[in-house]
Amino acid sequence: MIRHFSAEDLMDLDSFYRRNLVNCLSGYKSLNLIGTRNQSGRSNLAPFSQVFHIGAAPPLVGILFRPHTVKRDTLENILETKSFTLNHVTPAHYKEAHWTAASWEISEFEGTGLVEEDKGDFFAPFVKGSPVQLGCTLVETQTLQVNQTILLIGSIDHIYVEEKGLRMDGSLDLNILETVTVSGLDEYHVGEKLGRLAYPKPGILPVEI
Repeated sequence: MIRHFSAEDLMDLDSFYRRNLVNCLSGYKSLNLIGTRNQSGRSNLAPFSQVFHIGAAPPLVGILFRPHTVKRDTLENILETKSFTLNHVTPAHYKEAHWTAASWEISEFEGTGLVEEDKGDFFAPFVKGSPVQLGCTLVETQTLQVNQTILLIGSIDHIYVEEKGLRMDGSLDLNILETVTVSGLDEYHVGEKLGRLAYPKPGILPVEI
């Protein structure tokens, strides 16, 4: 049986139920820990599922932030220092990654036991043990008029990836890297590969490569 929700039905739902439902509608989402520091050097770490590819030449990544109506350390640190890192999560530390979303009075690194890793002279901290780490610099922000959500675009200036997951053609084997994904707000998954398919052409059923 299929359950139907109209736009009017959605707005009549309990807000907690509606939040959970709508957050699951896009399916599995990427999960990254965003590492930042403020100008005083205090580190911050937070989980984000609204991270997505913008372009490859130049390499750009997008992040959506909820409206800046309350204090948001990650966003404010990026606006202040222009620097942030993206770090994949693995099964070994997905609970700690979730825990970083708590309202800590100390650095999330210190509170959860995740380890800061500095690389070269890059200002923002990486997460030690993450199989894919990106060092990024703020390019621009835009406030979406529809709901005041903030779109932040960053350049990808540094990529660190465990070599076992880097294929000859430059793609990543996220199964080997054990990259964790998320659905909704609090349910975590490890992807299971179905297959990798050749470039699609009309009249030819895609084959595995």
